[in-house]
Amino acid sequence: MIFGMIAGRLLRSDLSSGQKVIRLVLAGLVGIGIGAVLHVAGVCPIVKRIWTPSWVMFSGGLVTFLLAGFVAVIDWGRWKRWAFPLVVAGLNPITLYCMWQLMGGFARDNLRTHLGPHVFDSFGTLYAPMLERGATLLVFWLVLLWMYRRRIFLRI
Repeated sequence: MIFGMIAGRLLRSDLSSGQKVIRLVLAGLVGIGIGAVLHVAGVCPIVKRIWTPSWVMFSGGLVTFLLAGFVAVIDWGRWKRWAFPLVVAGLNPITLYCMWQLMGGFARDNLRTHLGPHVFDSFGTLYAPMLERGATLLVFWLVLLWMYRRRIFLRI
């Protein structure tokens, strides 16, 4: 959360898009480097399941690289239209999180009921969980789109 606040402050600054991208890439390198050094030195292993400090630094660096890519493409490159689905989800993130936590199973069960019990096995059982979650996310995104068009944004 702290990394996100720092990145948000950077993105709201008066720096040019190029300077923002450079700083985000450097921060990403530092995060990945610190996480990797902590892991290799045996201080703290990179373990996602228990969110070790080395994992936090390493994954924070990876996410910062991803953010730098988005800033480069959207702000620097002026490619904005493709990001509309991300805007819809990003304006109601709390709603999406709550829907996923509270209604995810309900939505998956209803998709199976209405589309067939084996609809997600189309590409094999290995990919079924990914297709199931993708379909659930699509349903929730459609709810968020409805909210977006009516200017309903839930905030804390």
